[in-house]
Amino acid sequence: MSDLSKLEPSVRLSLINPNSEANSVYGRGIADLCLGVRELGSLNAAAKSMGMAYSKAWRIIKYTEAALGVKLLDRDGAHGSQLTEEGNRLLDAYLSISEMLQSQAESLFQSITSSRS
Repeated sequence: MSDLSKLEPSVRLSLINPNSEANSVYGRGIADLCLGVRELGSLNAAAKSMGMAYSKAWRIIKYTEAALGVKLLDRDGAHGSQLTEEGNRLLDAYLSISEMLQSQAESLFQSITSSRS
C-alpha cells in the first residue's frame, strides 16, 4: 500500500555547550547564517539573503556565542563582518559532520527498507 522508496531521512545536527545554562545551540540556522557571512562578507547581507532582519541575526549570533563560549564573528563596522578562526572551524566541522551523517542515514534507510521488501 505504501512505497517507502519515495521517502528519505533528514538528519539534523545540533552542537551544544553542556556546561552552558543557555538554550541556544549551533544548528542548521546558525550554520546557514555563518555560511552567508563567509560568502557575502557581512552579517547584514547574510541576514537579508535569508529573509531575516539584521537585528534578529545579530541577536542570534550573540546568544549563540554566549551559549557556546565561542566568538563566531569579527565585525569591522561599515566594512562588514567575517568569521573568526574558531567560527570558520566550527562551521567547517558542522557542515562535514552533517554531510556524513546525512549520507549514512540515506544508506542505512535504503538498506533497511529494501531488505524487508
